[in-house]
Amino acid sequence: MGRWNFGDTMQMLGRLTPRRAWNATKVLAGFYVSKWTGRAVQWGLPISIAIEPTTSCNLRCPECPSGLRAFTRPTGMLQQNFFTNTIDQLHRDLFYLVFYFQGEPYLNPAFLEMVQYASSKRIYTATSTNAHYLTDENARKTIESGLNRLIISIDGTTQDVYQQYRVGGQLNKVLEGAKNMVKWKRALKSKTPFIIFQFLVVKPNEHQIAEVKQLAADIGVDDVWLKTAQVYDYEQDPNQLIPTISRYSRYRRTKDNKTVPKNNLANHCWRLWHAPVITWDGLVVPCCFDKDAQHRLGDLKNASFKEVWENGSYAAFRKSVLESRRNIDICANCSEGAKVWSD
Repeated sequence: MGRWNFGDTMQMLGRLTPRRAWNATKVLAGFYVSKWTGRAVQWGLPISIAIEPTTSCNLRCPECPSGLRAFTRPTGMLQQNFFTNTIDQLHRDLFYLVFYFQGEPYLNPAFLEMVQYASSKRIYTATSTNAHYLTDENARKTIESGLNRLIISIDGTTQDVYQQYRVGGQLNKVLEGAKNMVKWKRALKSKTPFIIFQFLVVKPNEHQIAEVKQLAADIGVDDVWLKTAQVYDYEQDPNQLIPTISRYSRYRRTKDNKTVPKNNLANHCWRLWHAPVITWDGLVVPCCFDKDAQHRLGDLKNASFKEVWENGSYAAFRKSVLESRRNIDICANCSEGAKVWSD
């Protein structure tokens, strides 16, 4: 994903227990048996999960259903008691927890308390934020929560460029939030979180790649990740986001001048075997590309996680991916195999 970092890697390895290692081995073995035989075999419980603190967001980014207020599913906040119950079911086997799906995590008032709970279970924790709520107080609380990785979305180094994608955002708030994080990390002599500037490379900002790296160095951010952008209507690209630098584009032009995804959509998907997504209200969906939760594989309000993970709906979806991934709508624009650059 990003450039290898010794400190961040050691934080991850510090969360590994014999039970978690054995579970990961079973999950990986089940995936390869499925890939080789075409039968949907699932062994073990998830290695990683993403859980959604909220669907609410303060920005209006043009390719984001949360920003566009385009969900058909309800908007709401992850409740702390539901979260702790879910973690209690999974923490012995769970290695990695992403507090993100849609929305801005810091809008959930209990967000950092939930991070702290997961950290107390020695789970590696990460989140992604637009950084508008990284006040001095929230920055200190974030350090104290034990969060391992903080991804800050910064898609421009000047306000005029930044706001072309982060509609309604203020770059000065993002930079102030990043500085608050670095200040408190140093003041508290904390090794965490590993702070990343994530730069979504789009046509309006592709000329600022060198500038964002320098900005990160000046502030003291640990790394810069250059991410390729998902464009829903890539054939037309109405927002003119697809970059001209091919390396940072998920799409290519064919000989007959059509725009198509670069992925080859092989009939397997590692995410389905190790990393489900849980919405704020307890729906379990296949992956982060099912943003509107159209493929609902279970509901944790009505069943335990293990029951959902091993149910017929999950098995059928895994089988459908092994048979023909091209026939599944959320797979068509998938970035599985697309790179997050750190160079």
